[in-house]
Amino acid sequence: MPQHEGSSLAQQIAEHIAKQIIQGELVEGERIQELRIAEELKVSRGSVREALLLLERTHLIAIFPRRGAIVTEMSSSQVSALFETLSLVLGQVATNMSVDLSISQKMYLTQLEQQLHDYVDHSDIEHFYDAIFFCFLDCVQAERYLYLGKFYQELLPSLRRCYFLTLNTAKYELEQSEAQFKLVIAAILSQKSQQATLFMHDFCRHLQQLVLQSLTRMKQIELAWARRSRR
Repeated sequence: MPQHEGSSLAQQIAEHIAKQIIQGELVEGERIQELRIAEELKVSRGSVREALLLLERTHLIAIFPRRGAIVTEMSSSQVSALFETLSLVLGQVATNMSVDLSISQKMYLTQLEQQLHDYVDHSDIEHFYDAIFFCFLDCVQAERYLYLGKFYQELLPSLRRCYFLTLNTAKYELEQSEAQFKLVIAAILSQKSQQATLFMHDFCRHLQQLVLQSLTRMKQIELAWARRSRR
């Protein structure tokens, strides 16, 4: 399997499985087949088990005695809980950045704003949200965010699984996301910490609603197919 600098073998395997879950190749309730993963990646089952323990921290899977690892359900209550937590975390990060903004962070946010606009022009939803949330991952890598950074990193796979559902949303909804996040950037650059926090909360709520709408549509489609198959 491909090697990623700085990542252990177990981390690479965990990332591989996470990608399959995020993109819907492994669906909720499905059991992770250790032997299949080991053969596919040409690694030991011990390494796969270690990867599953890492992956459990991200809440993409749950491990049960005698049943093994199962892909977790994605429900509206779980999505809401995730975004409520995300809003608190990123609200705090936005506050801290506003108070203690470095020149490099100013340049980073200015470049990010242009990058996001380009993604909107190309209706590239996945990379639009990836750019935002991985930007904050970079920000919380500093020593002052030691514990917050680790916590945020564990939230990211579940977050990506959520906004992957929005890939078929209309372009105007992506434009709304851009407009709301531009307010976050502007508040941080102006070092208005209270505004930055409030705008970040608004942005997270907006994305949460998009994800919940997409989740509802997905569940409705699944239900329709289930009813058709019983006929």
